[in-house]
Amino acid sequence: MLDQLNTGILYLVGTPLGNLEDITQRALRVLNEVDFIAAEDTRHTLKLLNHFQIKKSMLSYYQHNERERSNQIIDKILAGANVALVTDAGMPGISDPGTLLVAAAIERGIRVIPIPGVTAVITALAASGLDTASFWFAGFLPRKNNEQRLKLTEMINFPGTLVFYESPHRLLITLQNIKSVFGERRAVVARELTKIYEEFIRGSLSEIIENLSRRELKGEFTLLVEGNHVVVKTDQNSTNNDINTLLATTLSHRTSLREGLKEIAKETGKSTKEVYRMYLEQQKKGG
Repeated sequence: MLDQLNTGILYLVGTPLGNLEDITQRALRVLNEVDFIAAEDTRHTLKLLNHFQIKKSMLSYYQHNERERSNQIIDKILAGANVALVTDAGMPGISDPGTLLVAAAIERGIRVIPIPGVTAVITALAASGLDTASFWFAGFLPRKNNEQRLKLTEMINFPGTLVFYESPHRLLITLQNIKSVFGERRAVVARELTKIYEEFIRGSLSEIIENLSRRELKGEFTLLVEGNHVVVKTDQNSTNNDINTLLATTLSHRTSLREGLKEIAKETGKSTKEVYRMYLEQQKKGG
């Protein structure tokens, strides 16, 4: 069994999206105390370190060397080194390098400690005005149109807010694909979060597409789209056999009769009282 007393720690350090005031005191302390820093872009991270007068050796860790570097970093941690992983902005592993290293560390029994920081997805969601109780963060969608539309089709019925990251040169194409697959919905485009030119563009998908079509797009974008709130109702002429089948399948995995009846009522467009009456009739028939 791995002796954790003689093994180092992997710290996942959140860094600012753009405003350096957003870094935490805990993050600064950890960056000062670790043996070295694994950085997505050492030049970018050096600016952060210099600003806070932190002198520390760094190792590059980015998308195209993740697997090789993960092994090197794990070896150093097993030898007793404490390592901080940082990306250019936000939390490591969230649409950024880090997932492979974290998985490898856990597999080897290494302690992984997250040092929380800002992330664009949560920052944008909080100020979006859309549903925050339930959301689906999909990161960057596939670049090819057919693959992107296929991925969007998987999300079409999700009732919560959908959140994506997108580059400036792909943003309009992605918005058009979303409108094509989802139809008209409310959306928000968050641009340059926490920076001087931070902006929230709100409206329907059509309105946002029209707005952005007239502009030169620059910066980093987070795209939020409202979920599917349309309740699909069955035809009012649906037979009782259809409802009885729904009763059987729904109630079989529900511990609460009341919750099961409410769910069926919502799906069929019928009142809970009417569904309960049909349930009683089914019970009388031994259904």
